[in-house]
Amino acid sequence: MTQTTEAQNPESHKPGVLAGYRVLDCSIAMAGPFAAQRLGDLGADVIKVEPTTGEWQRHAAAGGAVGNEINVSFLSLNRNKRSVALDLKAAEGKAALRELVAGADVFLQNYRPGVAARLGVDYESLRAINPSIVYVSISGYGEDGPYRDRPGQDLLLQAMSGAMYSAGRDGDEPSPAGQYLADAITASTAFEGVLAALLHRERTGEGQLVTVNMLDALTTLQMQELSVFTVGRKAQQRSAEPHAHVYIRAPYGVFETSDGYVALAFADLHELGRLIDEPSFEGWSSEVEGWTRRDEIHAKTAAKLRQDTAAHWIDLLGAAGMWIGPVNDYAGLVDDPQIVHNGTFIEYEHPSEGLVKTPGFPYQFSATPPQVYRGAPLVGEHTREILVEAGFDDDAVDTLLASGAARATETAPVAASAR
Repeated sequence: MTQTTEAQNPESHKPGVLAGYRVLDCSIAMAGPFAAQRLGDLGADVIKVEPTTGEWQRHAAAGGAVGNEINVSFLSLNRNKRSVALDLKAAEGKAALRELVAGADVFLQNYRPGVAARLGVDYESLRAINPSIVYVSISGYGEDGPYRDRPGQDLLLQAMSGAMYSAGRDGDEPSPAGQYLADAITASTAFEGVLAALLHRERTGEGQLVTVNMLDALTTLQMQELSVFTVGRKAQQRSAEPHAHVYIRAPYGVFETSDGYVALAFADLHELGRLIDEPSFEGWSSEVEGWTRRDEIHAKTAAKLRQDTAAHWIDLLGAAGMWIGPVNDYAGLVDDPQIVHNGTFIEYEHPSEGLVKTPGFPYQFSATPPQVYRGAPLVGEHTREILVEAGFDDDAVDTLLASGAARATETAPVAASAR
């Protein structure tokens, strides 16, 4: 079933496994905010440090899903965070951030190379304030090198990574993944880096700089494929028929049925031929003809599977132990019985967006489970609260707000009705 949680009263929740750690999230777009959200899901106090105009993602609505006060892009990547809005180009705003750094455990940023140093929030500057800080810097291609200043955008990184030539039909244009793959993998990599650096600090007391770049993250994800190329010296050779991966024998891919599609992988050719009534597969070896006659196997399998329904083939071939399953769109995924059973999606009430249903958590802990402590914040929703915690009195906060070096949204809008 879908998990339903109340996100309006964070104090009522059981502390998560990262409770007690404070993270300053100075990142924008997807990779950095997604990594920080994962930390917040596990109970860390994640403070989103954003410009007084709001983080870039607030103004860039993916899919045109604009929301009420917060668009869906920002909403999906910034739950379990508090927002402090500071102008880091103003001396007063920069000084306020330094006060926050003094009490933080993690500082995460994905500024363009050189920007952190110009703002005075590079690792060396912040380490001078807090020697035990875990400082995470995310970039597109690396902190230096020939591509240092190129835009680190998901599609461009997918294209550079080589992955687009590992699937599809020979002669067709390369095809990107259906996910923001480079961003998502980079987020997971940064999340792992934070956890490892915090573990090191627990053991030694030593903070450190952690650098993550999208190109390396997406390249190392292809550990097996690239090793087949570099060690096994097998080139990426796409087939004339569509094939899901160049380094997998046939049949391997998506096949049309009379009423939809199925995915079929690693079927034994002799047994597959018997079940789909394709006599030419008799005597063929999956580990020989599965490679040498890849196009023929795909074409003949495709012709047979078009003759009946997806459910028929899933039942028939699945009962024989073959790896076959449905091809879902998002509607099919959300309603999938296993997804529902797992509680993969969560629902909670948001002050401005009403009832929110989004993917939940990729991990579970028996003693300290991840939770939604709060929904994505409005710009500067917690500015006063956070600065007071850092030692500013109300008059000092008022002065910052009056100067424009900080911004506060003092009260959240009335909750929208559930949708």
